[in-house]
Amino acid sequence: MRLVAVVLAGAVLAAGAAFWWWQGHQTAQLARAERQQCTLPTEAAGAPHPGMVWIPAGRFDYGDTVYPEEQPVRAMSVPGFWIDRTEVSNDAFAQFVRATGYVTVAERPVDPRLHADLPPEMRLPGAVVFEMPNAVSGTGDIRQWWRYVPGASWRHPGGPHTSIAGRGSFPVVAVTYEDALAYARWKGRSLPTEIQWERAARAGRPDAGTPHEAPREANTWQGLFPVANTADDGFVGSAPVGCFAPDAAGLHDMLGNVWELTADRYTPDHTADTASPGGPVAPVVRLAAAGQRVIKGGSFLCAPNYCMRYRAGARQAQDADLAASHIGFRTILEAAGP
Repeated sequence: MRLVAVVLAGAVLAAGAAFWWWQGHQTAQLARAERQQCTLPTEAAGAPHPGMVWIPAGRFDYGDTVYPEEQPVRAMSVPGFWIDRTEVSNDAFAQFVRATGYVTVAERPVDPRLHADLPPEMRLPGAVVFEMPNAVSGTGDIRQWWRYVPGASWRHPGGPHTSIAGRGSFPVVAVTYEDALAYARWKGRSLPTEIQWERAARAGRPDAGTPHEAPREANTWQGLFPVANTADDGFVGSAPVGCFAPDAAGLHDMLGNVWELTADRYTPDHTADTASPGGPVAPVVRLAAAGQRVIKGGSFLCAPNYCMRYRAGARQAQDADLAASHIGFRTILEAAGP
């Protein structure tokens, strides 16, 4: 009987390994077939601020009830503003870098005065990168799929061996709050506050957050996160900006694709007045001097079995000086409406 049990156990392990190999093979094939660019809807002639959408003043229910940090839900009034209709792309960010010579945080050595306890390899310029594991032991330890990679940056979002060549239409990632703010100021704009971002996300889809299942017109994770991604939406990782249908306000990818940085410091809920002293979202202890910032919208890594932050009311903390391969941004302009 013991021999039978051993044989059966071996067969189960072999079948499991074969399944994960097949899943990885399928995922790699899907990634190779992904679109590299998508056509955005034509803008009206004479648009006051090309590439931006007007969000009129309005009152809305701010927050959600899925996770504690989203609460309490409060009625908020917001003046009108303009917001980018897509996430900032690699091409747009590259134009900024060429014009200014800007060097992103991930491309600079880590300041040892701020992070004296880090091991040497994590003081090198780099960013946190998602790597799909073959298997996991629960989902409590995110180091099973996140890794700090020296040499990762907006130019090399997956590490030194990767490139954004041919991916100019993809959202720029591996940028920090400082990087996003520098770009916004160069454009004569700013980053949205958390309330402005949520107002924009709800303006085009008032129910953007009510259902807990993944939205249809968004790039999220299909399958069992983090080991099985069927990519039913056509993308294994991030998608070029504008591949999914716009919402009623004309905005693309407010939910899913990549997380978006906001101007606000993170607080543990919607009533706190000071930044939370809690640890970072990324799998390393690297507390930023500038604290943590709120990121919104979820990303291509959010799934029904993990995260569920592909909702307008969802929010998460991100260390202000830690870049990651699933975080980007868009800008706003506070100016007169159309």
